[in-house]
Amino acid sequence: MTTPHALAGHWAAETVQWITVPAGICRFGDKGRPIKVRALQWTRTPLTRAQLGAGSCQLPATGLTYDEAAAIARALGGRLPRSVEWEWAAAGPETRRYPWGDTEPDTSRANLLGGPGAPTPVGAYLAGATPDGLLDMAGNTWEWTSSSVLGDGYVVRGASYASPALYARCTFLNAAPGELASAGIGFRVVREA
Repeated sequence: MTTPHALAGHWAAETVQWITVPAGICRFGDKGRPIKVRALQWTRTPLTRAQLGAGSCQLPATGLTYDEAAAIARALGGRLPRSVEWEWAAAGPETRRYPWGDTEPDTSRANLLGGPGAPTPVGAYLAGATPDGLLDMAGNTWEWTSSSVLGDGYVVRGASYASPALYARCTFLNAAPGELASAGIGFRVVREA
């Protein structure tokens, strides 16, 4: 989906909901390495096609390369989150296994493998919310982060509709080439709190 970045920023600015996630120490990754994370405002859900001016569709905005997603985030006065920031927002100080807690995923919490088999409207899985109120941090679509990997790629977090439950864990990360415009990768925006 190609959208002029200035137009996308205009549409999204009118409709996006921001949630503040407090600062803290993220126990990052499976080894729990402590990393300080600043307080940030997060878009409550991944951005939608409607928020980018593409009709009224509440499906996640996908099919965007890393550079396109980053440009839209800048047009909104923000940026893509770093991988550690994403994990902090998903896992919190309790180091939850999944964004909602330690209970295994089910169809009330996340759109994963065995579910609808395609992206669903954002915010459809209220039982999967973080305690701060972020939705769709697990399943539906992977999310671009600004953390780079070797070979011009970037870390993606959160799993997609085609992912097994393991991939929905807060510590799980994957990577994708920056030029990939995938139907399975969306994004959310952060800005200073």
